[in-house]
Amino acid sequence: MTTAPSDAVRILPMRWWHIEDILPIEDDAFGADRWSPAMFWNELANRHHYLIAVEPPTGRLVGYAGLALQPPSEAWVQSIAVRRDSRRSGVGRALLTELLRVAQDAGARSVLLEVAVDNAPAQRLYAAYGFEPLGIRRGYYQSSNTDALVMERHG
Repeated sequence: MTTAPSDAVRILPMRWWHIEDILPIEDDAFGADRWSPAMFWNELANRHHYLIAVEPPTGRLVGYAGLALQPPSEAWVQSIAVRRDSRRSGVGRALLTELLRVAQDAGARSVLLEVAVDNAPAQRLYAAYGFEPLGIRRGYYQSSNTDALVMERHG
């Protein structure tokens, strides 16, 4: 268990029983491109590293994030989402910080992610953590036909 730098949230491992609580956050953040419950089940079954952020002392779930390790030296941020009323409070930063720690501990020399080209706030967050644009995946988000910007961080 990790405490976020701001002490505003606690970062915990995601378990299957959290899926129901993250679905409204997923729906609000990603709309038509949201993941289904089965997709989250699959991520957990494949032992990808997923986290939740909860507010103490209430335990209210305010965000989640996932990382897929690709040994020997690569990791992919699968998703980061924060409740609308908890955005811009450090929750996303706390989740990303923990994902990067996990990647580093696993020996990843490169961390990659895809982010919607129209999601400037997320792109700024990733850039602040050293992610740089690598390329574009045209129509990556199929439901909306939105392009994805691929970003990479070394080290």
